[in-house]
Amino acid sequence: MTRRLLITLVAVALKGQTVETGFLNRTLLIEGSEYRYQVYVPREFNRSTRWPIILVLHGGGEYGADGLLQTTGGLARAIHQHADRFPAIVVFPQAHADKTPGWQKQGGQAALTAVDNAIAEFNGDPARVYLTGFSAGGNGSWYLASHYPDRFAALVPVCGFVTEFRGTTSGVLYPPVISASDPYTAVAKAVSTLPIWIFHGDADKTVFVDQSRHMAAALKALGANVQYTEFPGVGHNAWDPAYERADLFEWMLKQKRPER
Repeated sequence: MTRRLLITLVAVALKGQTVETGFLNRTLLIEGSEYRYQVYVPREFNRSTRWPIILVLHGGGEYGADGLLQTTGGLARAIHQHADRFPAIVVFPQAHADKTPGWQKQGGQAALTAVDNAIAEFNGDPARVYLTGFSAGGNGSWYLASHYPDRFAALVPVCGFVTEFRGTTSGVLYPPVISASDPYTAVAKAVSTLPIWIFHGDADKTVFVDQSRHMAAALKALGANVQYTEFPGVGHNAWDPAYERADLFEWMLKQKRPER
């Protein structure tokens, strides 16, 4: 067999490979605990492209172990409705319903491991990893970004909180994201190098809008790259109007972590 013929056959074989796309089931282990999660892979996926990664943290109503509940709404719904807006690998971890503060504990480590797995499996770009979450996931976004700022290229907390809080759905007690006399300033200093877009509804009776107002003010006082959008008359579900915005994801996917 000639070298040219061999190369041609290899090229044909690769071209004929079926690449699995859509919402895919995945599982990982953290200290012996199983975490099921999902990864969205766009239909246009090919392994020769370096893909951005979006990490999505769910709220307190989606704690569990089925690996599915966290994709019944939120950003997963936006993908189903507007798939063309998401030329990215999107990771949907699920934190356990174990009464621990979700993403601040082992659930957060599982989320970061899921991102590492997605980067390896789908040729992800470590310089374009974006973090978003809503409600308890907004708290998790502030937490992971403030403790691991070098992991992310942009941050989008939706109706999140940074001070001590007890979940109205889960009953979980969340400690402050950072223990300090002024947690807003402490968190702002930790994430001030990131481009940030904050969303909240001004009629939120679950997580009061002051949480996001204080964070936006603390970041602006530091000269950080922050945008703040407040939805008039919107209650706790600020994630649907936030994730419905095409301009949010256009902005997000332009961000890139500087090379070090």
